[in-house]
Amino acid sequence: MRKLRYPDLVVQPEPAVGGGDTDRPRGRFWWLKWVAGAVLVALLVGEGIYLWPRLHESWQALAEIHWGWVALCVLAQAVSLSGYGRVQKQLLRAGGVSVSQRKSVAVIYGSTAMALTLPAGQVFSTAFTYKETRRWGASPVVASWQLAISGVIAAAGLALVGVTGALLVGGSVSPFTLLFSVVGLAALLYAGRYVSSHPDSIENAARWVLGRVNSVRGKPASTGMNMVRTTIEQLDSVQLGKRDAALTLGWSAVHRTADIVCLGAACFAIGAEPVLAGLLIAFAAGKAVATIPGAPGGLVYVDATLIATLTTAASISASQAVAAAFVYRGVSFILVAIVGWIVFAFLFRGHGQQSETPSYDVELERND
Repeated sequence: MRKLRYPDLVVQPEPAVGGGDTDRPRGRFWWLKWVAGAVLVALLVGEGIYLWPRLHESWQALAEIHWGWVALCVLAQAVSLSGYGRVQKQLLRAGGVSVSQRKSVAVIYGSTAMALTLPAGQVFSTAFTYKETRRWGASPVVASWQLAISGVIAAAGLALVGVTGALLVGGSVSPFTLLFSVVGLAALLYAGRYVSSHPDSIENAARWVLGRVNSVRGKPASTGMNMVRTTIEQLDSVQLGKRDAALTLGWSAVHRTADIVCLGAACFAIGAEPVLAGLLIAFAAGKAVATIPGAPGGLVYVDATLIATLTTAASISASQAVAAAFVYRGVSFILVAIVGWIVFAFLFRGHGQQSETPSYDVELERND
């Protein structure tokens, strides 16, 4: 090999500024967190801008606000989210996953902040909850089961609130909405208990179906059976007994009732005295409208729905309805979003950089 005549003149490459090769390159979507932060600030500012003209009309009511009722409003919202955390904890416990109430409530705050402030927030919220429950040791089936059951319970509870309000004002109510939610909840609970009690029959039925599908695909009859067995084993770990079911429904009732108390306290805080039936209708209408895809947290149209229904159904003045909606949304939307993002920043910010592969994922890969 030919040697260099002047080796001292060889130019060495200078290390990169800021750590050289030890620096990790930026992720492909590094800018998303800045966009999310800007969107959050814009939404909070937008809420204030939207409500400011109406606040000007309702300034007298807000100037005489009763801070004791505002404190009750904040406390009720905290109890509501804590109750939902208990629902999540109880369902995971039925699936064999033990988690503390503090961790469960922290995930509820973080997921709620995402649902309230991000575009397509429900998608981010569900994905975040699923990932954290898997981190606690839940299998994919148990994590999905918990999300499905809690969602159906929430829908059934909201339908019950709306039907109760309509019955109290003497209106005619179609039982279809409530019946659909209750039947869906009962079906999910029954299916989970049936699988836990009859795993062999489920496996035989799955083997028969899988054999027919594989014959059409031209593959061996047992193809994919290992994955089916693994899924049945995960479902078999769900033991939702009568006690767990009763506690789950009880804490779900606490969650909804405390949220209604929050809305009622917001009305009393500005000197209004809403009719109970109208308050229930306004609450159910606001929550139902919030599920419509669009602005995060139902910005603008949830506020408009609350103002309209509080005025027409709860028998309070328009200026009082505007002020009450501002207080309620200030607590249930803005305050919860701020606390939720603070919780997320301190407890969950680095979780996305950790790579953990639970043992059952490895088992699935081996079975495949």
